[in-house]
Amino acid sequence: MDALNLLMDGFAGALTPMNLLWVVVGCLLGTAVGVLPGLGSSMAVALLLPMTFALDPTAAFILFAGVYFGGLFGDSTMAILMNTPGQGSAIASTFEGHKMAKDGRAPQALATAAIGAFIGGMVASVVVVFLAPRLADFSANFGPAEYFALALFAFVATSSVVSDSVPKGLASLVLGLGIATVGIDAISGSERFTYGSPNLFDGISLVTVSVAVLALGEVLHVASRIRRDPAAHQMKFSGRPFLSRAELKEAAPAWARGTAIGLPFGVIPVGGAEVPTFMSYDLERRIDRRRPNPMFGKGAIRGLAAPEAAGNATTGTAMGALLALGLPVSATAAIMLAAFQQYGLQPGPLLFDRAPELVWALLASFFIAMVVLLIINLPFARYWAKLLLIPSQYLYAGIMVFCGLGIYATSGAIFDLLLLLGLGLLGFIMRRHGVPVAPLLIGMVLGPLAETSMRDALLSSNGDYSVFVTGPIPLVLYGLLFVVLALTVRSKIVNRSRRDV
Repeated sequence: MDALNLLMDGFAGALTPMNLLWVVVGCLLGTAVGVLPGLGSSMAVALLLPMTFALDPTAAFILFAGVYFGGLFGDSTMAILMNTPGQGSAIASTFEGHKMAKDGRAPQALATAAIGAFIGGMVASVVVVFLAPRLADFSANFGPAEYFALALFAFVATSSVVSDSVPKGLASLVLGLGIATVGIDAISGSERFTYGSPNLFDGISLVTVSVAVLALGEVLHVASRIRRDPAAHQMKFSGRPFLSRAELKEAAPAWARGTAIGLPFGVIPVGGAEVPTFMSYDLERRIDRRRPNPMFGKGAIRGLAAPEAAGNATTGTAMGALLALGLPVSATAAIMLAAFQQYGLQPGPLLFDRAPELVWALLASFFIAMVVLLIINLPFARYWAKLLLIPSQYLYAGIMVFCGLGIYATSGAIFDLLLLLGLGLLGFIMRRHGVPVAPLLIGMVLGPLAETSMRDALLSSNGDYSVFVTGPIPLVLYGLLFVVLALTVRSKIVNRSRRDV
């Protein structure tokens, strides 16, 4: 009851006219920035940081929270409509969301994403309010061995994405792992696959790869085929801006499962929402295979609903981890940690005692931001979707321009534009030869986590490999891994026997 009373006091502070204005401004800014490839919420918060020193801390952090959540909504909009994810957390939404858009269900896809993000964010906000003190105990149970087991489990859990063609899928996965190794090794300091170029010392950005392979590769593929089969690349449009009862019934279980998967990852520092969004997508894909009429690959609403809910659930609990533990688990949270320190505040358990008005007003603003973003995005879904009515030659040319602008804005380097073009050609070649691009992105997201965790675990144990099977969490994850492998092998045997019959 104490938490509820404090939350009510927080609402009293957050619902003042000026603070309410900052919530709305933050949500609008975040959504606007999110629709540009590469310009995610972290860049928006970083750019706003010097401009907010004139504000009181409560107003500044309410603005930042609105930008943080709004950026996720904007990322999803362009991922669905243009196959151009603004951040890594929106990559999983492109797989089924863009297929829905191409099938004429863009408004329904945007509505699915908005409601999923709202549900995930609201549940995460409730969890943060009532369970923030227990987040520290949960986070303390994860060490390098647990992270390695988690990464290995995630590799296998997402392997169903490559199952349509195992050799091509594995080749794509290895390619993604290879790209992830480029740069300076964080432990030894040696150069890896940089070929002496200083531009590669920091590695290749996931945003650059995802924009190049997903968006630019798609544009080049469409351009190469549009004269041969113009009808196949003509965007369809349906004006219905809401979900039917059947669609709500279809999406509701996926929203719930995605939220459940995303909640713990806000506390576990695996780099953001990429891992839970991929895992939730994979779970829905596995469930879909058992249905009489599988929909994945054709614009399955569950394949969009689950990642959206997982992404926002992770973001919500990540804010809780920042406030309660002082633990930034994403780039945006790290920038907000710096902002707290600029105001002379240190996030952590003592923050709830030293600045309760700020903390509880900020937590209350999470709920307000979710409602504001739902109000902003649902009515405008049909208008965003009308972008697909633009003639193909202008639409795809515009996508190429925004790809270049977004990547150049993140680094200001011509080299990154050349890299974008080269990786875009790689994405085009992969599509031309039927090689799936999803495993490449999965390898980039999970590869660094697996490598770093394995090396840290071996360093801390003096090279003793038994560290990977010590403790209950790794054993549970390996047990689940064995179950997943057994079910995968069984499903392949069953499918092959059915084809033979």
